[in-house]
Amino acid sequence: MPELPDITVYEEALQRHIAGRTLERVRIAKPFVLRSFDPPVSEAAGRRVTGISRIGKRLVISLEGDLHIVIHLMIAGRLRWLEAGAKMPGRVGLASFDFESGTLLLTEAGTKRRASITLVKGHAALEAVDRGGLEVMSADLEGFAERLRRENHTLKRSLTDPRLFSGIGNAYSDEILHRARLSPVKQTRRMTDQEIETLFLATKAVLTEWTARLRAECGDGFPAKVTAFHDEMAVHGKFGQPCPACGTPVQRIRYADNETNYCPRCQTDGKLLADRALSRLLKQDWPKSIDDVV
Repeated sequence: MPELPDITVYEEALQRHIAGRTLERVRIAKPFVLRSFDPPVSEAAGRRVTGISRIGKRLVISLEGDLHIVIHLMIAGRLRWLEAGAKMPGRVGLASFDFESGTLLLTEAGTKRRASITLVKGHAALEAVDRGGLEVMSADLEGFAERLRRENHTLKRSLTDPRLFSGIGNAYSDEILHRARLSPVKQTRRMTDQEIETLFLATKAVLTEWTARLRAECGDGFPAKVTAFHDEMAVHGKFGQPCPACGTPVQRIRYADNETNYCPRCQTDGKLLADRALSRLLKQDWPKSIDDVV
């Protein structure tokens, strides 16, 4: 799923390509992608783009008349910038937004179809889209600590909860926790003030560095390869590969459609965290320490 660094770069690219331009037409190829009916999507046509913004992991294209197109890419949704009037690909094409200068195309790979477009009118309706998560990049340590301790969850769950923190998902939470050398299953209300400060600084550093990296890769163009997996990442998607800090094989916890990656030496004092599937299968044979498997 595109997270804060990816969405920020998308936002900046949209600013360059469509800010101040008139949206001539909206084409909906897959009706399920449109999650609203009032106002009708036809009302967006012929209006000038007055602003581009981000709400959590959602992109907002604001139009004249206080209309706002809210795009949630979810896991597999992506945006592409094509020549004006470009034909939508039959299998992955969901919708297109036609401008005189080009076409913004929304696609989604796979079959789960989670990406969405919502058209809302008025500031209050737009505010209702916001899940309320803290914007970490503009937050101070005190505000960060308050959010972290507001509810008692694991660090992984808290960082990825859009009600607590804005724009952080599965990939960058792994990278943040590795940078902070903290266990993904540590309970938030058991954290010391020093650990919270370390996490706060790691969160800002990781998000800043990756936003800068993706911005440099995009240049003045449009993001062409948005993915949750990057070779330069420390642990996310790196199961079995050596941790760049200590060389220990990266481990994982798998649950539902998600996977948490971590370094047992850097983050959990050598302890292997229980994987729901494998640890239940192996039971007493499940290794307790990384020293039992390397």
